[in-house]
Amino acid sequence: MHSPPISVAYSPCPNDTFSFFHFAQSDDVKTHLHDVETLNRCAFEGRFDVTKLSFHAWLRVQDSYELLNAGAALGRGCGPLVICRQGAGDASYRRHPVGSVAVPGEYTTAHLLLRLWHPQIQNRIFMPFDQIMDAVASGRADAGVIIHEGRFVYQQRGFDCLVDLGDWWESTTGQPIPLGCIAAKKSLGAARIAELDSRLKQSIQAAFDDPASVREYVKRYAQELDDAVIDKHIKTYVNDFTLDLGDEGRKAVEVLQKMAKGAGIV
Repeated sequence: MHSPPISVAYSPCPNDTFSFFHFAQSDDVKTHLHDVETLNRCAFEGRFDVTKLSFHAWLRVQDSYELLNAGAALGRGCGPLVICRQGAGDASYRRHPVGSVAVPGEYTTAHLLLRLWHPQIQNRIFMPFDQIMDAVASGRADAGVIIHEGRFVYQQRGFDCLVDLGDWWESTTGQPIPLGCIAAKKSLGAARIAELDSRLKQSIQAAFDDPASVREYVKRYAQELDDAVIDKHIKTYVNDFTLDLGDEGRKAVEVLQKMAKGAGIV
């Protein structure tokens, strides 16, 4: 009798579909694609065996989910941006932001970083990440925190960057910024988790070795279909840390946890 397939969940963003394509071809895997905030909330319920998570969310479920070495979105120059309509922000706003801020989910790392940067921001409006720029453009929000492909197209869509939260994080801590990770249920057991971790690393390496093999799959789910934008996205969020967090990556996660606890956020 065959064991049921393992449930594996990740986002439709190019860095995840790039990383998981080869892994997802296995007969013992059943994939589920959702936006990252949905995945965060599913993890609180223990819905999937292996799942993409914001590091903010993983800090809340680490007793039940083991952080994998492979698959993380962690690095430098890749943090969320706080944007506003062109001409709407100035230096005083950066020091004392007021008004409403659209945020891509309560348990995203972007939200955690926003709170660490300026704890006094109270009027936070949570919505899917792909609705943020429209909300700011329409005036429904005074500012917005953008992630994923948004950082590559916000200027051509008529927005200014108020602050790069990645730059703020790096200048404050000296660490690369931990954005998202892959975690597996601890109930799977150490041997099974190690095997899945190894398979994911192999999947990522295969995509690096032959990017054309994953292109169709990545474009099927991408928000921005322009090849140049997709390539920038993958180059920004998929790197050596994605293959293996290593000591440096895990140190960055420790610093994030320490700061989040110190601020009373987790």
